[in-house]
Amino acid sequence: MQQERCELCGVAVAEDSHRHLVDTDKRALACACVPCALLFDRPGAAGGRFRAVPDRYLADADHRLDDSAWEVLQIPVGVAFFFRNAALDRLVALYPSPAGATESELEPSAWQSVLGNSRLAALLEPDVEALLLRREQGGSRTECYLVPIDICYELVGRMRLLWQGFDGGAEARADLESFFEQVRCRARAVQGVDRP
Repeated sequence: MQQERCELCGVAVAEDSHRHLVDTDKRALACACVPCALLFDRPGAAGGRFRAVPDRYLADADHRLDDSAWEVLQIPVGVAFFFRNAALDRLVALYPSPAGATESELEPSAWQSVLGNSRLAALLEPDVEALLLRREQGGSRTECYLVPIDICYELVGRMRLLWQGFDGGAEARADLESFFEQVRCRARAVQGVDRP
């Protein structure tokens, strides 16, 4: 396996010191070493082209989403993530599929009525963080987390790699459960306004 390199300075980066930047011009993630990532921790650095992905995980146990609210979101599967695209000045809704990240057209009114009053939505940093939702089968409960955007794309890659058949298969379901267990372990409960 080839060692990852910082896409800005070219230095080799170890797995435990690997950071990501969002390239807002290309709408892509870029690998970065810690020193390069620190250059872009402040919003507006380098004219805003690159933004460092933070390492913040928050959970809102009080977040409730019933069947009718999920239907308004028009997400055909039980996992989705939402982030604010600063360049487009709108929310983007994506979900993992065998073909990769699939975008769901989301009306601003739908976002506002379903997720707009969430405490986590108020804290969401554009381009670099996402609201990650997982709806339990049967729709009785929906988990809601504020997470770094790169882990959402990691989830998409994992599902694309493991997906089999119509429902994903046992291996994909087990991996999804493991992924969310890691998110649960890292997330801390949101407390009012909890800025980064």
